[in-house]
Amino acid sequence: MADSQELLLQQIKEQGELVRKLKAAKESSEKIKEEVAKLLALKAQLAPEDAAPQKFILKTPKGTRDYTPQQMTIRNEVLQKIITVFKRHGAECIDTPVFELKEVLTGKYGEDSKLIYDLKDQGGEILSLRYDLTVPLARYLAMSKINTLKRYHIAKVYRRDNPAMTRGRYREFYQCDFDIAGQYDPMVPDAECLRVVSEILDTLDIGRYVLKVNHRRLLDGMFEACGVPADNFRATCSTVDKLDKLSWDEVRTEMINEKGVTPEAADKIGEYVRLNGGTELVDKLLKDEKLSKTKAAVEGLDGIKLLLHYCELFGIKDKILFDLSLARGLDYYTGVIYEAVLTQPIKVGNEDQTVGSIAGGGRYDNLVGMFDSKKKQVPCVGVSVGVERVFSVLEARAAAGALRVRTSDVDVYVASAQKNFLDERMKICAELWSAGIKTEQSYKKNPKMLNQLQHCEEAGIPLCVVLGEDELRRGVVKVRDVGARREQDVPRDKLVDELTARIANLNTQLDGNK
Repeated sequence: MADSQELLLQQIKEQGELVRKLKAAKESSEKIKEEVAKLLALKAQLAPEDAAPQKFILKTPKGTRDYTPQQMTIRNEVLQKIITVFKRHGAECIDTPVFELKEVLTGKYGEDSKLIYDLKDQGGEILSLRYDLTVPLARYLAMSKINTLKRYHIAKVYRRDNPAMTRGRYREFYQCDFDIAGQYDPMVPDAECLRVVSEILDTLDIGRYVLKVNHRRLLDGMFEACGVPADNFRATCSTVDKLDKLSWDEVRTEMINEKGVTPEAADKIGEYVRLNGGTELVDKLLKDEKLSKTKAAVEGLDGIKLLLHYCELFGIKDKILFDLSLARGLDYYTGVIYEAVLTQPIKVGNEDQTVGSIAGGGRYDNLVGMFDSKKKQVPCVGVSVGVERVFSVLEARAAAGALRVRTSDVDVYVASAQKNFLDERMKICAELWSAGIKTEQSYKKNPKMLNQLQHCEEAGIPLCVVLGEDELRRGVVKVRDVGARREQDVPRDKLVDELTARIANLNTQLDGNK
């Protein structure tokens, strides 16, 4: 039975390849239909009528999740704050397809390339889900022949990583990218990217942080000075990049056993990657016996020194840490690299949560040229904010009761105290909607008054318009302040003006409390 099943699967594979070749060769539709019919007939044999049905488990795919209204409210508020910062710095928004040609993504991510999701061949193009938003941007710039752009892009990306859901690590997740493309003076846009990250983290107010910086040229120079062959720089760099997760002894062992670095070279690297500081460390390393003789290292150190100067002018020097252990494993980085790290656990209820890296980026001057037919380079620098980790902290606070979240923006609820007021309620809803007032009502013809008021309190709706027979005869309605539980008669023809004034007052109070 197993042998016949394997034979059938092989026939299906061969028939499928034949169909794809016919489509690619643009054979006649009759010929293609004939071979497709054969393919479908073979596939039909895979499901015999007497086969026992398999048990289906209803769940989301590994590393993904659904989002409740409360969680989406938190997310939208965070994203809006981030967009506000991006726009403050003059960024424009773009979007790109969620999947790309596999060739576009191949060879850009070093060892992380194994985490790319490949899509099943649909007969034509070989595709993969995007791994990040940076490579699609480079493809977009090359295709569109764009030389200068300051853009932001917020979208989902996909990685076949081992998920850690409680720490905001998923296989499907949002990235918020800010990038500056164009030929400019050294470190000016690079420093602004760091300023952007600082403003975002200050706005989100989730904890103390430090912005770690390093330079790829310095790393290359360091590896060269320590005796690592040039063709082994990237592999060694990807191992150093694991220092935030592994101890130095574990990293050293991987360097020697898996990456072919000699024990002597590994020990020399270990002396450098333990160092961090500021301008004084840069000056010290410029006088270092090994590094001062290495051109790449000197270029990197000069770049870091200039970057620190500009960060001081931007008012963020106290948040910057020059850290030689920072490597960032992606292959496309060519200059400055940086990473934002929360420096202390986040208090959620009675527990401390360690979040770690929350943003990262750097300079990638050669990526666009990989897609240009004439290899024309467009220098770029950018940063990506790992908002999933921000979300995980805020969602945990909300679950612990430390964060109150309104999932609806409704300002007014139209209620009735007696029966048979559905028509009048609907008229008022239409009138308020036309005036731009966020309004809702019960979908029941004769709802109970207590249930209507309870809904207002649970949903955080601040105002309630209450209809009754006596009020209708007098040409008024009652407007109830839900929080204060006070009611006031308002002339029916003045209702829109009264509600508009009250909502404006509420919004002013809300802005003052932020």
